[in-house]
Amino acid sequence: MTIMYRFTTAHRSGKWYGDLETAQRQAGSIGAGFYEQRSGAFYQYPGTRLETQAVDDDDGMMGRELAA
Repeated sequence: MTIMYRFTTAHRSGKWYGDLETAQRQAGSIGAGFYEQRSGAFYQYPGTRLETQAVDDDDGMMGRELAA
């Protein structure tokens, strides 16, 4: 089982990514936060949520959301 990550705002949802760092790097494209490349720090904007879901590796189907 693999955990997938994405950031959401009140009006937009990001794509699902296989690791947290990639989700953080892409969060800026939906206005969910800022990833500082030099330090590797991620600054999540107010009202932004991190969502996770489990993906069953056997059949590749999306699982249920674990946290919202």
